[in-house]
Amino acid sequence: MPISFSMPSLKLAHLSDLHLDMSRESDASASSLVKALTAQEVDHVVVTGDLTHRGSHAEFQRFREHFSPWMETGRLTFIPGNHDRPGEDVGSGFMEGRKVHTVEKAGLFLVCVDSTGEHNRNYFHSHGELTEGVVDEVDRVLEHAPKDALVAVLLHHHVMPLPLESFPEWIATKCGLPHASELALGSRLLERVGGRADLVLHGHRHIPSEADLGTPGERSLRVYNSGSSTDLGRFRVFSHMAGRLVGEPAWCQASEPAKPRTAVHNVRPALQYLVGQLGMALF
Repeated sequence: MPISFSMPSLKLAHLSDLHLDMSRESDASASSLVKALTAQEVDHVVVTGDLTHRGSHAEFQRFREHFSPWMETGRLTFIPGNHDRPGEDVGSGFMEGRKVHTVEKAGLFLVCVDSTGEHNRNYFHSHGELTEGVVDEVDRVLEHAPKDALVAVLLHHHVMPLPLESFPEWIATKCGLPHASELALGSRLLERVGGRADLVLHGHRHIPSEADLGTPGERSLRVYNSGSSTDLGRFRVFSHMAGRLVGEPAWCQASEPAKPRTAVHNVRPALQYLVGQLGMALF
């Protein structure tokens, strides 16, 4: 359980699914989020994938420009999502080809996991990929987690079943397509990190969620889905000290209301793809 301290604590902000697409709307949302991060005096920022909308270098450059205050001071950690893999596949370079790597910062031990696969080069094949080897590697790196650091596992795709968020997802599920499914080894990953990590932070699904998995070991484990930070216009902040959460995470609102974009952008192509899949199945 989170505990309280009288001394000042550190702040970790969790964002995801920015879908920066070179439009004025996405730029305005990102700029508003950055202002809020500054106002909250956040110590470190994590972005759990889908920084870009079509995987282009130009979109990633916009991300770099917006988040330069944290990137230039080493206070930003990000991982790829499925939307970072199509097009120019900018996401393939986010983790230098590694599926798992760790980042250690003041009071933090971050285990970064790339849950994307080569099938994500296709814009419509959005489901994640997690192998036994990757789960084993996460297990190994957790052995080196400091006792006095907050331990968070970062990945893009969801590790637990979540409610369907759109009509195209409902159709895909009914057709037996994997698009809306959680990671096949998501439950295995949770079993292996239980008691050894404090947080599992992810994105992919645009409606935020959270789950308290109790205390399977020395540490209690919580799972948080950020949702789409640009669509929501807000993000969670986790206060922590000496390897423990301080109080409950707080939602922080951006300085300007967000204008939902990505769900609308995806409906038409998703329906076109599903019609194509149905056509191949029938003929």
